[in-house]
Amino acid sequence: MDTLAAGVTQLRIQRFVNVYFVETGTPGEWVLIDTGLPGSKKTILDAADKLFYPGSHPEAIILTHGHLDHLGSAKELADHWNVPVIVHPLELPYVTGQAQYPPRDPTVGGSLAFMSRFFPSQLPNLEGRVQALDADDPSTPFLMNWRWFHVPGHAPGQLAFFREADRVLIGGDAFATCHHDSVPAVLLGLPKISRAGTPFNYDWEAARQSVQTLAALAPKAIGCGHGPVIIGPQAAAGLQALADNYPIPAHGRYVSEPARTDASGVEHLPPAPKDKLPMQAAIIGTGILAAGAAWLLTGGRRKSASIKASKKYQQAYKAASKRAGGYQSPTPPPPLYRGGVGS
Repeated sequence: MDTLAAGVTQLRIQRFVNVYFVETGTPGEWVLIDTGLPGSKKTILDAADKLFYPGSHPEAIILTHGHLDHLGSAKELADHWNVPVIVHPLELPYVTGQAQYPPRDPTVGGSLAFMSRFFPSQLPNLEGRVQALDADDPSTPFLMNWRWFHVPGHAPGQLAFFREADRVLIGGDAFATCHHDSVPAVLLGLPKISRAGTPFNYDWEAARQSVQTLAALAPKAIGCGHGPVIIGPQAAAGLQALADNYPIPAHGRYVSEPARTDASGVEHLPPAPKDKLPMQAAIIGTGILAAGAAWLLTGGRRKSASIKASKKYQQAYKAASKRAGGYQSPTPPPPLYRGGVGS
């Protein structure tokens, strides 16, 4: 666990995603921001027991957004603690099973985009536990010293949280504090303020504007959904540099036209570009199978030829032995075959 600021602790789960324990200002009271991947319940409970006291529970769980690596353990934890899960109103259809997020775009390139092809799409259903925050009230429930900001582009109801008193920013996935397009960089936790989750950004102009909104806050300490905490002058400088030169991919499904969403879910999707990887994988796989079949067939023929040669050798040896006055068990034939199936 790492301290982001007074009363704010970052817990990194599975070297991939962060959750935040944020104290309300009243002793023993706190809020959990995000819940990590499915299966993170025990890790979070153990951390809460160490930070506060055994059996401690938050006033609420607040999600920056509902992607699986942030919502993953929310239902289990909310049931265990008997607390509400709070989201932006625009996230409600996705976290209650009424709609699915705009499809990920694996064609933008990078190791995260490649891996995104294999990420699950099904989300835990928070119906009965989830509540929407008041879109007209910028104060954060239970955290009255914190303001929330609606920063879409990565998720329709993406939230960030800012505490003016010490200029602390929890940015969710509006951006990242590591090179998020690189899976190795994320796992190593190398600090670098960068755009977040390229294959999951459905509106690049909105994502750029969201970063610009947060950069204008000039934060002194930053924690995001992915990457280490960044504290000091480099926090504001790095975020401003990203806002000034926000890199939009050269190609991808949402580069020329964004997905459009409303309170019910996805309203419009641009056509999906052709994903060449499945075809390339199929061609490579077919080539491997063909080569393997040829190798097996060739090996089988060689083995058959070896067996035939060995039988002819034995027959010839037996005939010669009879003519010479008696048959004796032949010595093994020369090794004509050294290959074949399984070699």
